[in-house]
Amino acid sequence: MVRMQASRYPMVSVESAIEAILSRTPVLATEEVTLEEAIGRILAETVKAGDDMPPFAASAVDGYALRVSDGLMPRQVLAEIIAGATDQIEIRPGTASRIMTGAPIPPGADAVIMVEQTSEQNGILQIDQVPREGDNIYPRGLDVSRGQIVLEAGTEIGAAEVGLLATVGLVRVTVYRRPTVAVLSTGDELIEPDQPLHPGAIRDSNRYALLAVIREAGGIPLSLGKVRDDEAAQEALIREGLERADVVLTSGGVSVGSRDLIKPILARLGTIHFGRIAFKPGKPTTFATVGEKLVFGLPGFPVSSLVSFEVFVRPALQKMQGHQRIHRPVVQAIVEHALTPSPDRTEFQRAAVRWSRGRLVAESTGSQRSSRLLSLVGANALLRIEPGTEPIPAGSLVEAHLVGDILSDK
Repeated sequence: MVRMQASRYPMVSVESAIEAILSRTPVLATEEVTLEEAIGRILAETVKAGDDMPPFAASAVDGYALRVSDGLMPRQVLAEIIAGATDQIEIRPGTASRIMTGAPIPPGADAVIMVEQTSEQNGILQIDQVPREGDNIYPRGLDVSRGQIVLEAGTEIGAAEVGLLATVGLVRVTVYRRPTVAVLSTGDELIEPDQPLHPGAIRDSNRYALLAVIREAGGIPLSLGKVRDDEAAQEALIREGLERADVVLTSGGVSVGSRDLIKPILARLGTIHFGRIAFKPGKPTTFATVGEKLVFGLPGFPVSSLVSFEVFVRPALQKMQGHQRIHRPVVQAIVEHALTPSPDRTEFQRAAVRWSRGRLVAESTGSQRSSRLLSLVGANALLRIEPGTEPIPAGSLVEAHLVGDILSDK
């Protein structure tokens, strides 16, 4: 009979754990993707414009291209210039040309007057007022000049960046690779979500939740399934994950019970950098490296697993993808009710943060039990509560790590 023993791993602080992880987290290699695939990716190269934009002087409005020096005199309308036109119509003294928005300014013209300030009859243009030179003309290179840096390396590509890349003529772009993250659930008690419960069984929610947050964090999720509390079977699947993925996450099996097998397996395969954190929920969270691969042993309780992922795993995935800002935004919020701190661990309590009368206010999502996934539903923040023995009174300012959009006032 195997006896349970106290953990031999020293307790590390939250900051020490994060530093240990990030100092061993590589930025992944680069790859080339199409513009359609680039959204949400991080540029690995600085992009410069190869041409002036616009590449020619263009009309900013629908109107008439003319010469300012002709004053108010009537003008003969020569033609109509549309966007994309290549005909070279020269505006000589006493003439003008209809012109559409975005069309090239013809030689000889030095202004465009809006159609609302004109009248035309039988090919003769009358204007109500004399425009100034350069009116309603976008000069060449107004938006972007040739050789100008338009996007810096490290920029996250959104819709505007995709449009800008297309504007400067790029259809493929170099970005950092997305990490593949393998997820393995452990435990004799686990069954698939669609299976009926029987005595002692628990539906495996952790694997599905972790696969979802990996995708949200920009990673490529890979399910290794679930495995019983069998050391050889667990090791075989962890080895498979190390072969197929950049990061391996296990769920369960990292505490000090006789069936908690993950730590001994990781100690054989690689180096364990910490096996306990002064952190709630998720004290037994474990971090190891096997070569350049990262392995996280996450707790089995659903909330512990997801909160540990948010605080420790997500920053590593962000770094691997080349993000410049790898941590969530942190704000100060006023708590609406008293909070009870853990006496010996930094706790991240789930809460909903909203604007109220010009202030950020935090409201707890209810019971903070490690098994209660409902405490994460509707939460857009994790309140960092330092260890202590005295309750934190309502109205106090606390540090809130935003994991979602701030809510509007009730």
